[in-house]
Amino acid sequence: MLILKIILLVILVITSLLLTLFILLHKGRGGGLSDMFGGGVTSSLGSSGVAERNLNRITIVVSLIWAASIVALGLIARFSVV
Repeated sequence: MLILKIILLVILVITSLLLTLFILLHKGRGGGLSDMFGGGVTSSLGSSGVAERNLNRITIVVSLIWAASIVALGLIARFSVV
């Protein structure tokens, strides 16, 4: 059980870092914090429509893995005998 808990913790840390990175890579829609830090300047160097959709899909998959690892760690903690 300890090995599974360590593996889930490693997955949680990696997906947390990846999720933070992927969210920061998204193009700002305007009107939020992205405008405060230079988001008002439009640039075509960002990403195309296909790249943005792929980034959305990757972000959703990583967030689902992140949520599943949290639920699994919670279940391990809840039903642990020790």
